[in-house]
Amino acid sequence: MRTVSLLTLISRFGGLARDVTTVRVFGDTLVGSAFAAAFLIPNLFRRLFGEGALAAAFLPEYAKANRSDPVLRDRLASLTILLLALVTGALTLLGEVVLLVIVLATADDPEKALSFRLMMVMLPFMPLICTAAILGAMLQVHGRFVPAAGAPILLNVLMIAGAVLHFTGPRFDAITSAYVIGGLAVVSGVLQVLWCLLALRKHMQWRRDLAPAQPAARLMLRRFLPVVIGLGTIQLNALVDTLIAMWPNWIGPTIFGYDYPLDEASNAILSYTQRLYQFPLGVFGIAVATAAFPAMSAAADDASRLARTLREAIRLSLFIGLPASVGLVLVRYDLTFVMFGGGGAFSDEGVARSSAVLLGYATGVWAYGVNHVLVRVFYARGDTTTPMKVALGCVVLNLVGNVLLIWPLGEAGLAWSTAISQLVQALVLARIVRRGLTVPVFGSGDLGATGRMLLAAFGMFVVVQLALTLLPGSSGWSSSLLRLGVATTAGGAAYFGFATLLGLEERRVLIRRLGR
Repeated sequence: MRTVSLLTLISRFGGLARDVTTVRVFGDTLVGSAFAAAFLIPNLFRRLFGEGALAAAFLPEYAKANRSDPVLRDRLASLTILLLALVTGALTLLGEVVLLVIVLATADDPEKALSFRLMMVMLPFMPLICTAAILGAMLQVHGRFVPAAGAPILLNVLMIAGAVLHFTGPRFDAITSAYVIGGLAVVSGVLQVLWCLLALRKHMQWRRDLAPAQPAARLMLRRFLPVVIGLGTIQLNALVDTLIAMWPNWIGPTIFGYDYPLDEASNAILSYTQRLYQFPLGVFGIAVATAAFPAMSAAADDASRLARTLREAIRLSLFIGLPASVGLVLVRYDLTFVMFGGGGAFSDEGVARSSAVLLGYATGVWAYGVNHVLVRVFYARGDTTTPMKVALGCVVLNLVGNVLLIWPLGEAGLAWSTAISQLVQALVLARIVRRGLTVPVFGSGDLGATGRMLLAAFGMFVVVQLALTLLPGSSGWSSSLLRLGVATTAGGAAYFGFATLLGLEERRVLIRRLGR
């Protein structure tokens, strides 16, 4: 498991390295916004279908068949991959046709058509990456974790290679490089599918007689839609954010005769900044919920045991999420400048705008992690409808917030709206869980522990703020890197130090899990 954890961590850092290199190709420009919008579509489907809802609906049935009937297991896998290929393939063909019509309709405006052309190049990545994700889920059932954990590294390596080629190879302009990097992303999808197929061939056999697997497949599909909405709130909100941010690129600088509050660089700034808050969420926040889910499922019929498991997961999620939120707020400018400033990347104005966006997202990092834990409580009890209803309400809330907040705050309003909707979702889900269980979920001891976490986070805030005040102000990339390094080191040491003094058990739990 250490190998898998290491590969996952390498993949996350590789994703950051990919963003650091590609942002220096595109910058906070129209090209950067167009590429980010085009790359969002296959990534959205990967998170919703491949790694998210479909995997969550498919894995229990596949694992059950693996234990009891290997032939049925193979048939279910064959049927699932066939359905996935047909659905995503049809969506890809339909999307290509629609995009072609749009491109032809906007042929006299190449800048407006750019994002749609890039979407045409990158859309085939969608069925490939979804298939690779499901194949990776199958491999995990057979105890093969490395291919699934390592496959995303292929994407990062090829996209970084495309960005490096922009600076070291033929002197492509940014638009040509966008097509090259997008094409390499599709190639990485092919390689990921092939790698997973090669790793899977010793564990199962593809079948043609699929009829016996239809009942299990129907059960899987019934679970799929509620799960895709319940787990996909962040992704759906990101799609809504992108649609709003791309208005100046696709429609124009005005709306109903008024100046639109965003510009052609807004989506590039928004999309790249999202990666910064998603990093701690992906490495730690979602990992806590994923690790707790099997224990919740096993305790589904024992309310007392389920409440205890939920309590522990929420406390650990808060222990990680609270300092992550505080830390990102404190280092937001230095972090965005180090990641995206200098070297022909974001302009000074773009860095300042990115910092404002990160401030909005950072305030909700702890809520994002808690939501993933709470949603899985419902799934453990077989309830996929309740989190779906709450998620739909929060998507509507996010849309309303977007429309209201972009006028005073620009693209930062989209970030604040997302954070607010996630906070509301956490509060609503927690209230429903509290009513649904017959035993208390959070007792006085848990409230006291949460208070101590807040105290530790406040102590970290004071230490980091003092360190940043004593350091010279940011005057360039190297000084921002120094400030970021000092703040991160001092903040981590201070938080763990205060957590030790305050006797927080989660500190030992986290160290123990990291050791595993």
